[in-house]
Amino acid sequence: MDYTAKDPAYGTMQDFENLISEVDKRNIKIVMDLVFNHTSNQHEWFLESKKSRDNPKSDWYIWRDKPTNWRGIFGGSAWEWCEERQQYYLHTFAVEQPDLNWENPEVRKALFDAANFWVKKGIGGFRIDAITYIKKPEKFIDGKVDGPDGLSSIHEITANSPGILDFLREFKREVFDGKNIFTVGEANGVPVDELQYWSGENGVFNMIFEFTVTRMPFKHGEFWYKPEKWTIKDFKNALNATQQATKTTWCPVFFENHDEPRSVNHYFPDVNLQGAEREKAAKALSVILLTLRGTPFIYQGEEIGSNNIDWNDINIYNDISSRGQYEIARKKGLSHDEAMKGVKFFSRDNARTPMQWNSKINAGFTGENAKSWLPLNDSYKIINVEAQENNNNSVLNFYRELSKFRRENEALLSGEYDYLMPEDENIFAYSRSIGNEKFLIAVNLSLNKSEIPKEIFNDKKIIIDTQPENKNNLLLLPLEARIYK
Repeated sequence: MDYTAKDPAYGTMQDFENLISEVDKRNIKIVMDLVFNHTSNQHEWFLESKKSRDNPKSDWYIWRDKPTNWRGIFGGSAWEWCEERQQYYLHTFAVEQPDLNWENPEVRKALFDAANFWVKKGIGGFRIDAITYIKKPEKFIDGKVDGPDGLSSIHEITANSPGILDFLREFKREVFDGKNIFTVGEANGVPVDELQYWSGENGVFNMIFEFTVTRMPFKHGEFWYKPEKWTIKDFKNALNATQQATKTTWCPVFFENHDEPRSVNHYFPDVNLQGAEREKAAKALSVILLTLRGTPFIYQGEEIGSNNIDWNDINIYNDISSRGQYEIARKKGLSHDEAMKGVKFFSRDNARTPMQWNSKINAGFTGENAKSWLPLNDSYKIINVEAQENNNNSVLNFYRELSKFRRENEALLSGEYDYLMPEDENIFAYSRSIGNEKFLIAVNLSLNKSEIPKEIFNDKKIIIDTQPENKNNLLLLPLEARIYK
């Protein structure tokens, strides 16, 4: 509820300043999350704004006498009635998260001042949340109904609206310019051909998370009960498109975050990988994650090959979007089990269960008599850090090996990227090169054996192999990944 204070649950401001000081000594930087599209409905700004239509902060939020038919990101109307003010306010996300009015210069100044407060504290950078929604259309009109609830997706109407870059260039000028800080924007809705304006030296951020790959099942609207089919070629072409669009700038490389299902499920949707097959898939994805050009972002649990949860009761889920998607599916006429199929697969709670450190009570995340905010994933007894620590073939130790290899080879850090075998239905292949150093990467994302071209790989030496028992230099086993030199 305060942009320049610490929640007491996380300690004091002095604790935070000590943290910054100590991590600086260890060449580590703290990156903070900035949520500037909206505030809490308990923020003092909103409490003032809702009192009347003529108070000093009356237009710090977006108020209307009549709502449109926009559906919020989490489901339901994006408008909420305020009895006190006798108007509706806009909330792109939850009812408790009213959108700020970025058209008001006083709002922008207050936000920039808050960001500079943390810069002066010595923060290393910012992840800027949901930034593509800050600019709203000039006219607020109903959108085309696209779901059984009679509403229209707010994302399709407001994300990346014309004029947003003007706001963000001002943000950069007032906060980032001339300072040694890192910035990455969460930019859902930015097409690949516009990345040049968003990232790099001439962009508004150092880099942005764009979601072409993660949104493959939802090209025509995000309804979990009816995901669209996609192919391995779609997957690798989406990754390649981002690589090509950022050749002169930079990009994050990621498969998981706090809003996405686990990657071993997400990117292998037609099979329920278990045991050794799940581990092979996790290693294959890690090779892509750590060898593509860009900064790899590894989400907690990804490095041990964590899988999705399997809860049958919607009331167990804490994720507001899971409940919203469940209700949409039921309104469409789906049964409980049919609605839950989509929830289980795409729920954000898949990534939000406690970290699995060991096989003991509460997975070693918290005390044995404590209760965590979500139940554990049932897989914790098998998939956990302790079980993988001393296993040389574990997913965790493969991540460590590959991370070290990446750090030691400049071609994988800053080398050029070239797409290979673009027409292949099973294998994602590319090269990374700098000067005379060149690596070839080939990842079989299918469950079939796949040959690789002799003219490209025959005289190359295998440096890293996720399935070293395969001695055939020109054949990849299902879910096998290799780095050649």
